[in-house]
Amino acid sequence: MRAMVLDRPGTRLREAELPAPEPGRGQVGVAVDACGVCRTDLHVVDGELPEPKLPLVPGHQVVGRVASTGGERFAGGERVGVPWLGWTCGECRYCLSGRENLCDRARFTGYQLDGGYAELVAADERYCFPVPEGYDDLQAAPLLCAGLIGYRALRLAGDPERLGLYGFGASAHIVTQVARHQGRRVFAFTRAGDNESQGFARGLGAEWAGDALGPPPEELDAAIIFAPVGDLVPAALTAVAKGGTVVCAGIHMSDIPSFPYELLWGERVLRSVANLTRRDGEEFMELAPRVPVRTEIETFPLAEANEALARLRAGRVRGAAVLQVRD
Repeated sequence: MRAMVLDRPGTRLREAELPAPEPGRGQVGVAVDACGVCRTDLHVVDGELPEPKLPLVPGHQVVGRVASTGGERFAGGERVGVPWLGWTCGECRYCLSGRENLCDRARFTGYQLDGGYAELVAADERYCFPVPEGYDDLQAAPLLCAGLIGYRALRLAGDPERLGLYGFGASAHIVTQVARHQGRRVFAFTRAGDNESQGFARGLGAEWAGDALGPPPEELDAAIIFAPVGDLVPAALTAVAKGGTVVCAGIHMSDIPSFPYELLWGERVLRSVANLTRRDGEEFMELAPRVPVRTEIETFPLAEANEALARLRAGRVRGAAVLQVRD
């Protein structure tokens, strides 16, 4: 099969021919149609996440058809999605308390397990999701992480009327649609002068869009930080009202600068979101068509994965980047 391979963090992906993976017991072999390009892929490729499996096929927003199976959950030809969470132990205190996303032995697609920057991927069928009808393969791919992590972050933000989103990329453009569907008011924060992203946010229903380091027009009840920029944490705490919540939704972030206790005082909450649970996936995949969530995408052929990553790194992707693996 064709695949894009990471040999060493900090280097370009290498186009290669690899043996097709054979699904083991309880796994499915998925013929990949599309794979979203996520900021987490950048963190893996750039060496910001430690100790990836090497060599590695990245990618964890996978949409494809079941080509072979060693299990019973999915039939041949069925369309499935393969997300970031690829396996958990099922035995630790986190797994047994409904917090499998925190499992110490968890394995992640495109990090410890080969992912979807390839024509075929083998995945544990228990962690795959049916893909909702109404989405083509390319449009569905961002739902598998940008959508799922965004949904978990929104759920953990509580029940805010006024929601701030810091960084307006793949996740934020999906969360805006869900939040507006729920009747929330959305305020979008981008880099100063990023008129294109601000216009994009307003076009999706944000009532205000402006500088991430400046004040919003009114206090927020909650904020979600999608950009991996630690400087945004004090800015978001400044923007939320007493009792508000700031959720850091990324898996990696630059160092958070020191800030005075008064920014946290007033029962403000600062928390992170780690990975996803299968419950998150099931809930969001049922919700997305009802909103309905519509993903805006830029497509690249598999061989241009390095270009897709470079555009994402430079902040030049509107919505989500997706690799079209099969014609």
